[in-house]
Parts: sequence; C-alpha cells; structure tokens
Amino acid sequence: MAVLLVLFALSGNSPTSQVERIHARGSLVMLTLNGASTYFIGAEGETGFEYDLALGFSDHVGVPLEVITLPTISDLLTALERGRGDFIAANLSRTVERQSNLRFGPPYESVAPVVVYRRGNRRPGSLDDLNEGRLTIIGGTTYEPLLERLAPELDFLVDRKASIEDLLEAISNEEIDYTILDSNILELNRRFFPAVRPAFELDEAQNLAWAVVRDDDDSLVQLMREYFTGVKDNGRLTEIRQRHFDHVESYEPVGTFTFMRQMRERLPPLREHFIQAGADNDLDWRLLAAVGYQESHWNPDAVSRTGVRGIMMLTQRTARQLGVDNRLDPYQSIDGGARYLRSMIDRLPERIEKPDRLWLALAAYNVGFGHLEDARILTQRLGGDPDRWIDVRDHLPLLTQERWYSQTRFGYARGHEPVHFVENIRTFYEILMWMEGRDHPLMVQTDEARDV
Repeated sequence: MAVLLVLFALSGNSPTSQVERIHARGSLVMLTLNGASTYFIGAEGETGFEYDLALGFSDHVGVPLEVITLPTISDLLTALERGRGDFIAANLSRTVERQSNLRFGPPYESVAPVVVYRRGNRRPGSLDDLNEGRLTIIGGTTYEPLLERLAPELDFLVDRKASIEDLLEAISNEEIDYTILDSNILELNRRFFPAVRPAFELDEAQNLAWAVVRDDDDSLVQLMREYFTGVKDNGRLTEIRQRHFDHVESYEPVGTFTFMRQMRERLPPLREHFIQAGADNDLDWRLLAAVGYQESHWNPDAVSRTGVRGIMMLTQRTARQLGVDNRLDPYQSIDGGARYLRSMIDRLPERIEKPDRLWLALAAYNVGFGHLEDARILTQRLGGDPDRWIDVRDHLPLLTQERWYSQTRFGYARGHEPVHFVENIRTFYEILMWMEGRDHPLMVQTDEARDV
C-alpha cells in the first residue's frame, strides 16, 4: 500500500476536484464569444447576458470571474479541451453529439435555429428553397449536423473562421443569401443589421447550457445546478434576461434605417456639441446623442404640438430654469438637455446603482421627476423594488389609471411614454456604441465631418 501511495504522488496526478483547483488558483475562467448576447464592453464596462449570469455564478463559487473571448465556437471547444478555461458560456446548445465530449450544466434558455435572409429578396419558405441561393453557416455549431439530417441534398458552405456578425454583414451586403442562427441572437442583432429578416425556424427548439470537459469530476457542474436553481427561484434569471432582451423585443428594425440615414445627414455637425456637453456633465456623448435622436431625430428646428422645441425638446419652463434663451440653437439645446439629465441623475437617491440609475433618470427627463417618484412609491407599495428600472417600468403605466394616480401626489401622467422613451434610447445608444466599437463607416464619417 505504501508503494502505491508513493507512485501516485510521483505520477503528478491529484485527487483535488475542479472546484478545489479553481479556489487554489483564485479565479473562475469563463470561455465565451464577443457579441451582443454573450460578452462585450458596454457603456458601464463589461456586460452581456452570458457575462452577467457568469458573474453571479463566480460569486456563488466564491472567486472572481476571469473572461477569455475567442473568435469561434470551434476555438472555444479547443480551448476548453486544452484547459485554458473552466467552462464555456456562449449560447451553446446542449445536443446528444456534444455530450460525448462535454458535460453540460442545467438549461437556462430555449432557442430555435432560424434561417435568415436579406430584406427585399425573396423569402424562402423551406429548406428546398435554400438551394436557389448561397447558404453559409458558422463552423463548430449544431447547424451542420442538423442540415445533414434534415436536408442531406442541400448545398451549403461552412465558414470556420466567420463570426455571427461577419455572416450578418455578408447577408446585408448580398455576398451570401442565407445563414442560420439562434432566435435570441437574431433578436439582439437585428438592431445592428436592419436588412436581415427571419425566414423560418428549423426543427424544434434547443436548450442552451454551459459546458465543461466530460470526465469523472462533476464538482463544477454540481455548483452550476445549485446556482441556476437559486437564480430561477429568486427571479434573478428573469431579471437578467429582461435587462438584456426586453427593450429590443418591440423594436422595429425599419427604425434603424431611418436612424442610419440621419446619422449620415444630421449627426456630423452636431457631434462636437454632444461631445462637449458630455464632457461638461460627465455623460457619454453617445447617450446624449441617443436622447437627441429620440426627442427630435436631431432636427434643430423641431417643435412639438405641446410647444417643446429643439434637438433635446426642452419645455419653455425647463429652458428658463437652465438659462437657455434660444431652444432652437443646437449648442444651447444640447448643453441644456445634458445639464437637465445630469440633474435628474443627481436627484435620485445615492443607493441606486448603474445602470438602473440612468434608466430612471431618463424616465424622469421624459415624464418629470415628480411623476417618476409617484411611480416609485406605487412600485414599492405593490411589492416591487423602487430602485430597479424593470420594476418601476412595469408600474409607470399605472399613472394613466384613476384608481392609482388618485393616490399619488402629482396625479395623472402618460406613463406609457417614459417606458417607450427609455427603451428606445437604450436601443439607439447601443447601436452607437456598437458602431463606434467596430469603426462603422457612418461613425467614421461623423468623425471626418467633425475634423473638417
């Protein structure tokens, strides 16, 4: 027995579990893709649906989260096999084929593979129709075996180096005709690629789950089971899903076409004003630009039927309080709007953290601080959290109902409007960040116009 123990020690093998090794290392390493549904750098830093879930999981494990992004799913699988990370969190479908090499955690989302095409072209209605065009899919996904099973005679190309965005861009530019992606990814990316349209769903929905290497050690998967049971029971999973998906569900991609046209025609001469006002008030200029677009489509001469005017659509009373004497002057309007938004942010209780603080302040910008406070009080009274946007958002429309607004200090308000206002601004803001992060030609054009 003593000889066996010595040989075991010299072999370099260790009886420690994966979770024990993670604790010894001092970090939990997540392997993922860079994208709208997984992980990206947003206005407040690192974010993404998968990232926010993983951040909570790292707290559950008891160590900080470390993120490694790789270009393709194939790269993720290779990196996991070679021990570069502890688990993959990247919209990975839990399939029978993958379970031969991977051990999956519990499912947390169900999605359907969707065939997409370009707006204006003939919409395919079946797999047979795809033979009339160029179909390209991403390598390393479940789509290849799925197509081979459903349509063995179908011709298609597998691009093992392309990202989701590469293929969506190729469809937009008519370099290919079709691709396939999961429904949740399409939902998030249609804002950035407005020419892309869903054609039809393939097969039945698939479950998404995190994956680790399949071996005799299931300690990390056991913690995943505990974690997901907890976030499902306490509503945290729903909250994270709402944070990342709710504001795009009702967004009509045709709005992006108008937005991009106005970026080309109206934003360039205004960009310097947004940048200056942002710097003066500690606000992201892209956020201010998104507010200005939602308010007036960047039209300096905009006038509403209620008398609000200018790019930031200031009321006469607000303009007077801010010292703005000409609401139609672009610089005064943008500067005034920035100072007004900053005042809304600063008036909220200090305990409210970002990004909820920003979304609540934007709602106050639209409906008035008093009405926002009424909605927050109703939210708390009805069992919600008055410091969370998703809770207050659901209660703002109550201000249109006499049963509820009669109980408030400031009374009736068109409570649906600030909800749409905030959700639209979030979308336009994310489009601007996405464009700037990828040196989009329209964003480069505004830079060049600014420098002229």
